[in-house]
Amino acid sequence: MAERPAPRPAPGAPPVASSATPPVTGRGDYHASLARSRESRERRDRPAEFPLAGRDWALLDEVFPPVYSPSTGVLLDLLDFPRGGSVLEIGCGAGVIAVSAALAGCAHVVATDVNPHAVHNTALNAARHGVADRVRCRESDMFAVLAPDETFDLVFWHSNFVLAPEALAPRLSLHDRAYVDPGYRAHRAFLREAPDRVRPGGSALLGFSGRGDTESLRRLAGEAGVALTTVAAREVRERDDVVEYRLLRLSRVGPAAGGTAG
Repeated sequence: MAERPAPRPAPGAPPVASSATPPVTGRGDYHASLARSRESRERRDRPAEFPLAGRDWALLDEVFPPVYSPSTGVLLDLLDFPRGGSVLEIGCGAGVIAVSAALAGCAHVVATDVNPHAVHNTALNAARHGVADRVRCRESDMFAVLAPDETFDLVFWHSNFVLAPEALAPRLSLHDRAYVDPGYRAHRAFLREAPDRVRPGGSALLGFSGRGDTESLRRLAGEAGVALTTVAAREVRERDDVVEYRLLRLSRVGPAAGGTAG
């Protein structure tokens, strides 16, 4: 659900700051998100299978566990899959969204993740539910593995919406990066490219949350020449918090700063 970690700096070198990097705000506590990541990764009762949306799913180690967060189930409920069409899911995790798209009648689904364990997990669940012939699982840093002209009826990413300091990136595991996005580097990449991966009449949708930094996201969208529109939202209780999950539609309205729109 995240882009590939940045190269490690040389020993003793200070972190490289970027003027384009959003400052970390109090919108979402990245310390708490990393604590949730490590707790869910190390739990002794972490299951090898979990139920969601009326089906059972395999869960591998090092993969984001939907069993401990309502986000996957909520976003699945909010999505409207293009029956007979094509879907690209960035950050497929355990494969619930991608496999559900195929089960809903999508003819062609591409599921990508930078985490190889997640790619394998999605392939296992596609086979488990009889749609391996329609779900293509690829290890990829965002859109890198796709052909330049490859487009879809629906492009979707359940993002790692909590903003973390960019300098933290080299110290995070792939599991951690399913929870936080250092410097919003992955969000910046999605905003720039996702609208140009959509076929006429299709949609690029971002699964975001009230734990994310909406102000920074909208600023980055503006720099990418993209408008964000909320198409669906739902509040759910998580432990002691009430958290809103949103589906945001990305629409190309102009060229990206420093370049041209695709």
